[in-house]
Amino acid sequence: MYNHAPEHSLCPFCLLIQSTENIPTYAVQTDIVHHNPMVTAFVGSHQWPNNHGNVIVVPNEHVENVYDLPMHFASPMHELVSAMALAMKTVYACDGISTRPHHEPAGNQDVWHYPVHVTPRYNDDGLYTGYTSQRALMPPSERAKHAQRLRASLAGRL
Repeated sequence: MYNHAPEHSLCPFCLLIQSTENIPTYAVQTDIVHHNPMVTAFVGSHQWPNNHGNVIVVPNEHVENVYDLPMHFASPMHELVSAMALAMKTVYACDGISTRPHHEPAGNQDVWHYPVHVTPRYNDDGLYTGYTSQRALMPPSERAKHAQRLRASLAGRL
């Protein structure tokens, strides 16, 4: 009822989770910070200049949005969101954390797989004033460095 994915579209998040190779997506395996049987967290391919390290937490099963989310994913997702937020506080010494899902086109969803973004925040960082205009693709090598640092900080938290 509230789904917007084109029929027969390939989900880039599902491809990442399934380790599918040779299909063009922005996400790569080195972006993954944490993966377990229920949920995966990875560094987003696009970042903001003052908020590097944005991580996306998703259920491993394809679920388009919160309206479709089976409740057995809710707890594992938010346990990982919480652990990721604490890891970011350590890695980035940030002043705060924003967590936010995006649903439907008007809600700024651009990949049709339920996400929760976890983003390091700083006083006066201007994230929401330049949210769409300042977002830029970060090279995979840079994302891998963020993933490695976050992975190390996440160890022992889950």
